[in-house]
Amino acid sequence: MSTQNSHAQEPKIRESWTGQTGFLLAAIGSAIGLGNIWRFPGVAYTNGGGAFLVPYLVALVAVGIPMLWLDYAVGHKFRGSPPWALRRLKAIGEFVGWFQVFVCFVILVYYGAVIAWAMQYTVYSVSQAWGDDPAGFFVGSFLQSVDGSKELSWEPVAAVAIPLALMWIFLLLVLSRGLSKGVETANKIFLPLLVVLFLIMVVRALFLPGAAEGLNAFFTPQWDSLGNPNVWLAAFAQIFYSLSVGFGIMLTYASYLKPKSNLTGTALVAGFANSSFEILAGIGVFSAIGFMAMNQGVSVSELDGLTGPILSFVTFPQIISAMPGGSLFGVLFFASLTLAGMTSLLSLLQPVSGSLQDKFGLKPTTAALVCGVPATIISLVLFGTKSGLNNLDIVDKFINEIGVVSSAIFLAVLAAVAAPRLRGLRQHLNSVSSVKVARLWEFLVGIIIPLVLAFMLFSSLVGLVSNGYDSYKPTYVLAFGWGCLAFVVIASAVLTFIPWKPRAISAETVSSILESHSDDDEPVGEVAAESSRAVSATEEGEVR
Repeated sequence: MSTQNSHAQEPKIRESWTGQTGFLLAAIGSAIGLGNIWRFPGVAYTNGGGAFLVPYLVALVAVGIPMLWLDYAVGHKFRGSPPWALRRLKAIGEFVGWFQVFVCFVILVYYGAVIAWAMQYTVYSVSQAWGDDPAGFFVGSFLQSVDGSKELSWEPVAAVAIPLALMWIFLLLVLSRGLSKGVETANKIFLPLLVVLFLIMVVRALFLPGAAEGLNAFFTPQWDSLGNPNVWLAAFAQIFYSLSVGFGIMLTYASYLKPKSNLTGTALVAGFANSSFEILAGIGVFSAIGFMAMNQGVSVSELDGLTGPILSFVTFPQIISAMPGGSLFGVLFFASLTLAGMTSLLSLLQPVSGSLQDKFGLKPTTAALVCGVPATIISLVLFGTKSGLNNLDIVDKFINEIGVVSSAIFLAVLAAVAAPRLRGLRQHLNSVSSVKVARLWEFLVGIIIPLVLAFMLFSSLVGLVSNGYDSYKPTYVLAFGWGCLAFVVIASAVLTFIPWKPRAISAETVSSILESHSDDDEPVGEVAAESSRAVSATEEGEVR
């Protein structure tokens, strides 16, 4: 690996955020996504209600923020996308970096389909097109979903494929404009708009009849649940997935920060902003659910579909149809869902685009096409068809529970054993940040977090290997579940062995290499050799 990539050079001129605010908005936009709105309320409700906030906040402090600091430290110190930054840690790190990139790629190709659903439902809300049977409409008339235990269909569904194609065209245009003019500008528009729309929706929900009963169900603590280890695992999983840590997004975003940036303070703001939005989402969602329970003459505990796509595309349409002014409420809800999804999707695209720019010296426009065109085609073929819902369900299960968790374990272990190791990364954080990181961080990131994640990974693997997944045919799960993981591994290996495109290297780059190893345990000779290879490549005319 190191032999073939010995001439890898850092780009001479690298894009950067216009300031700390632009980065912070992008980081918050990445963290606030579909999972905040449709996953957190249901997870909290089924895992102890108000008591769930205890393990949730513990997980935020013990796992979420420390992993966020790790991503920021690696990205900012080594000034590159995951393959470049992690290669600077260790040669094998490039494979880990590409693993993160392709995990992002797999997620974004199906994540876009859910955004397309939300876009279409924003329009449907005006006339309440789902009628008296939201469940039948969603699975039948809208998705035209086939039985995943019996058949696989490649027949396109126009109601999904058309908004999906339009969404991809728009997002690729944003990405092609580069970091500051594209991604940063989009987040500056989308995120405030999302907050305003969602606040209006929450306030409206609070004044619905039965809202108090819904909030009581959401916040009433079931203290005995704190003795259940599954509740703690659920809290750790929610924080981990919600903050977008450990699989290249925040690492990439941090690499575009200016040398003097307040990393730890920004991470704290982003982490607590994300959690605040999740609690706000819980308030809005359960206020509306309380209204639905009252309207049906049942308790909240008797209702089904309080999490995931069913909550958004079946339960909420039922609420919209039953409430006064429901159409406006529906437009606000699904527009918020669309905006939350788009800010997260942009963050998934950036590690892919940035890695292609670093590896092959591509311009942002070219990189957007290279990653975006295949993503659009795959997204339409796999998730814009009658089997789209089933395909999405399987891929999401495997890539999140195995791909994302494995990626985070690889990152934490690599940072713990490769120079400058966690001590050097902590020193880097403290050298540029207002909030200083204690030595406890090294223990959390190097030992506790990998152990917790390894247990989560082991539990998922045992369940999937032993029982398969849901009622899907084994061959179906093999193709779309294990198959997507195999794709990530193979694609990562292929990109690792492709030589980096030689590029001009400046004195500042050599200085950066030396500075990045200044607190390492790596022998001075190896550091000098890396700089020497860079300089000799330029002198021999191997780079332009």
